[in-house]
Amino acid sequence: MTATTDGSTGALPPRAPSAGDATAETTENDPAAPTSTAAAARRATARATDYLLSVQDAAGWWKGDLETNVTMDAEDLLLRQFLGIGDPRTTEAAARHIRGEQRDDGTWATFYGGPGELSATIEAYVALRLAGDEPDAAHMARAAAWIREHGGVAAARVFTRIWLALFGWWKWEDLPELPPELIWFPKWFPLNIYDFACWARQTIVALTIVCSVRPVRPAPFALDELHADPARPNPPRPLAPPTTWDGVFQRLDKGLHLYRKVAVRKLRRSALRAAASWIVERQENDGCWGGIQPPAVYSIMALHLLGYDLGHPVLRQGLESLDRFAVWREDADGAPVRMIEACQSPVWDTCLAAIALADAGLPADHPQLVKAADWMLAEQIRRPGDWSVRRPRLPSGGWAFEFENDNYPDIDDTAEVVLALRRIQHPDPERVDAAVQRAVRWNLGMQSKNGAWGAFDADNTSPFPNRLPFCDFGEVIDPPSADVTAHVVEMAADLGMTHDARVRRGIRWLLAEQEPDGSWFGRWGTNYIYGTGSVLPALAAAGIPASHPAVRRAVRWLERVQNEDGGWGEDQRSYHDKAWAGRGESTASQTAWALMALLAAGERESAAVARGVRWLAGTQRDDGSWDEPYFTGTGFPWDFSINYHLYRQVFPLTALGRYVNGGPAGASQGA
Repeated sequence: MTATTDGSTGALPPRAPSAGDATAETTENDPAAPTSTAAAARRATARATDYLLSVQDAAGWWKGDLETNVTMDAEDLLLRQFLGIGDPRTTEAAARHIRGEQRDDGTWATFYGGPGELSATIEAYVALRLAGDEPDAAHMARAAAWIREHGGVAAARVFTRIWLALFGWWKWEDLPELPPELIWFPKWFPLNIYDFACWARQTIVALTIVCSVRPVRPAPFALDELHADPARPNPPRPLAPPTTWDGVFQRLDKGLHLYRKVAVRKLRRSALRAAASWIVERQENDGCWGGIQPPAVYSIMALHLLGYDLGHPVLRQGLESLDRFAVWREDADGAPVRMIEACQSPVWDTCLAAIALADAGLPADHPQLVKAADWMLAEQIRRPGDWSVRRPRLPSGGWAFEFENDNYPDIDDTAEVVLALRRIQHPDPERVDAAVQRAVRWNLGMQSKNGAWGAFDADNTSPFPNRLPFCDFGEVIDPPSADVTAHVVEMAADLGMTHDARVRRGIRWLLAEQEPDGSWFGRWGTNYIYGTGSVLPALAAAGIPASHPAVRRAVRWLERVQNEDGGWGEDQRSYHDKAWAGRGESTASQTAWALMALLAAGERESAAVARGVRWLAGTQRDDGSWDEPYFTGTGFPWDFSINYHLYRQVFPLTALGRYVNGGPAGASQGA
């Protein structure tokens, strides 16, 4: 891949050779290639199994680091400055991490190898100013110059400008309005809080308070160097035509600014109290909100603005929870470095690790698998959450992604936990069966009207939230996706439910969602390789034959996009440029997804599979692990990318195990 002048890998990688070329490469002058491939796969599987077992926590769970981008670290420092609780050790450790992520052109990207991103660069720059970096330092001057060249603060996203407004670096009047009265909108009314996805809902309710109070803390320095024109920091922009949705919502925002001036104070105070109660009711047992960092940050800020002091149990526990998002390391010189995780993924990592180990041939009653099952069983959620607004009569029974997140279990985790539990021979099978029955009832009950499944809610498909001028930070609704739907179908098929009407509707939806080139879009992993790697195993489990036209189209697409080195990779840019679909540097996780798809499609003896298996075996490290700096996970397509540090271990082991053992572990060997 060719690097661009700004340091990003912006050029498209070369196309892979054709399937015919791959076949020739495998067989020519190497009659023993299949045997050597199988032997290499067995060795790699054994090493990877040992490695994964070695990193399990004593309590039974696995968790890899969840790496995103430096806005998490910058906003953590800004919050501490806002609350007056910053300390030199934390500030300098965070600054070391932020400096270490800066690119040669002075910018910060939102994923490894990606282009400089304006908002991330602004927030990182401000955080380093808080840490004492002077604006005339070479690395700071490069960043400021790039920011000015790309429109300055005025061109940044709304969230970035909110952070700047907290210190008087931006005018609150120049931000979109978000009234707290939103909390009272009935559930049938457009733009009620349940029209927003759970991650956006938790953030927006808190921000209605912040944006209503409009606090301004004393700025420790000026930021004129970040404006394209300091004399006109926010040049006027013409409104879109009133006949367009953008024009309609821009004028709605102007109306909300006028409403702020005439809002009845008593009504406004009552709305603020209602929003605060909503926030407090959703605080988790560990002090966090939804198990993710951004809602916790804004919830703490909102409640503090309404009079909660920092010693109040709600805020004290909230601040303690934020410290648990910090990953501390040492740099090459032994100095402490602090990285903030946006979220933590123990349930997801544990179920995927258990599936990988079982598919690799670890005995179903292995003590570490049983311990993992015990931990997962204890994490099942038995009370209703926000999802019950749309499904009030559905009994609970799902799993969340994080250590503590009872309000927002998700359908994807629940499906994969069931698949993991079904592979483990637990000493109390009745307990497992009861948990699985609760989970399946809940998952199938969360089906959306179109026959598919979203991640957290049913029918969270309103077209309006994404139109708001305020919502420019990424996806704010939770529509059904192919990858989540595929995992639910695979779960149901594992339980022998392929003839259930709900499952058949899901299968029909998946077949209809296939892209013209044969791939499937991946909402929660990057991207078309992940979608295809999720759907083909599900279709195979559901009895769709390998000869089915949809399966053959997918196989041909995977063969076309295989890299010359035998691996597969896909860059985050495929989310906004289809030319990148299935294209990027080879990675362990994405190669594994492609192999899982091809193996499910009956391609075990194909040249493409042999080359992929050899790539995994050849890139494995001596300790049985793989390295993967590239981001292959997705929070918001394109806007928020994730590097799950355990993906590089669990998915290659799953693919290699299925290659060695002829498929996934027996459906019900454990339960």
